[in-house]
Order: sequence, then C-alpha cells, then structure tokens
Amino acid sequence: MPKLGECTGYKYIQETGYRRDTIKKMMRPAIAETGIFKKYPDADKVELPRSWSLKEARIIPLLQHRRSLRKYKMEPISLGELAFMLWASQGITAKSGNYSFRTTPSGGALYPIETYIAANHIEDLEPGIYHFDVENFALDKIRTGDQAETVANACMNQKFMASSAVTFLWSVIFRRSMSKYGNRGMRYVLLDAGHICQNTLTAAEAIGSGGCPVAAFYDDEVNDLLGLDGKDETVIYAASVGKKVAPGKQSEL
Repeated sequence: MPKLGECTGYKYIQETGYRRDTIKKMMRPAIAETGIFKKYPDADKVELPRSWSLKEARIIPLLQHRRSLRKYKMEPISLGELAFMLWASQGITAKSGNYSFRTTPSGGALYPIETYIAANHIEDLEPGIYHFDVENFALDKIRTGDQAETVANACMNQKFMASSAVTFLWSVIFRRSMSKYGNRGMRYVLLDAGHICQNTLTAAEAIGSGGCPVAAFYDDEVNDLLGLDGKDETVIYAASVGKKVAPGKQSEL
C-alpha cells in the first residue's frame, strides 16, 4: 500500500503550495487563454423561463446579490450570526448509523474539511483563532488575541481581510478521503471545500453580510498560525466575511 506522500493527488497539493521565500521563483506553465462561455452555434436553442414560482422564494435574492465583498463596515456580527454561518457551512442535519450528515455534501460522507475562524469583530467572543467542533457545535479556542493583521499578511498581504468581522480558514485532513478513494479522493476534497465556502457565503448574505473567497495565501504561514503540520493536515481555502458597506462602494466580481 503506497504511503500518503507517494500519492499523486497529495504531491499536487504540496508542490503547488505558496511560500513567501520561493513564490517569485515559481514557474507558471504558459497555457493559452480560452473563452468564458462555450458555444454551440449550430444547435437548436430552447429558451428558458426567467421567472419562477417557488414556495421558498427567499433563496432568489440571496443568490442574486452574492458578490465578492472586499469592503466591510467596522461593525461586529453577533455570535448567533456566526453560529448560523458555521451551521450552514458544516452543521449536522441528520444521522444514520455511524454517519452524521451535514448541510454540505461530501464524498462517502467522510468530511475531510476542518473549519477554523479568525474572530476579529464578533459580539461576546474574544478575538482569536478558533476551531469549529462540528460534533458538539462549539468553538475550540486555539489562539487568543487579535490575529486580523497576521491573517491578512499570511494571505499574501490582502489588507481588506484585516477589516473583516471574521475570516474562515478551511483545512483538509487528507487521510479521511484518500484512505478510501486514493488519488481520486483529492478531487472530492476540493469539491467539498467549494461546497462549504458557497454555503458560508450564502448564509453571510442572509444575515446582511458578504464575503470574499481567498485561495491565495502562504501555506506554511497559515498552517503555523493554526498549528497544522502542513502534511497530514493543511490549509486549503479561506473567506473573509463582514457587514456590507453602502451600495456602490464595494468591489464586485
């Protein structure tokens, strides 16, 4: 049986990590650009209706107005609002035998993604780094003190992150997925992270906030901040969230 470090999927994550002292020397493959929309010019088109009758219509504005938000009010979010976003991201919704199903899908119900937060402006919560204990729906305090600037610097000096109310930091424990699926498990890991981030940002919209997904960070620096070894568990994705500023004053992508 191959070791984790010998698996192609694992090597990909390790070899594409960003490090402050080597990033300028990394060679990016010269790959030609392509169009955003794929076209079938000779196909018969079936026009789709643009209005729907839904019993639960509240989902429409949440999806319609979601944008990457990089400017935030200097206003805290409540502990209840944070709890709602955490539940939406990975909360347990049902149990069957040894399986605990969550708000987001996961290959084999293995859930290899762990959630950490950098709490910056949360009512009734001391600033610091916390781990989301999914099973008990609680926060584990990992590091105390304001970490906003440290997180922003570790995320390639993206200063807007320092003004967020909270930054979500997602890591992956490779063995949970790859022990069953091997190299293909890496695909499922990446899909899981995407599901979780999208649910988090939709929940942020529901509480009058917004966020920005972040995949650019110095892996070792974020791992050190979270106390991860970067081998069995490593950071894979992030998102900053804060209260929305007035319309027209934020970056939209």
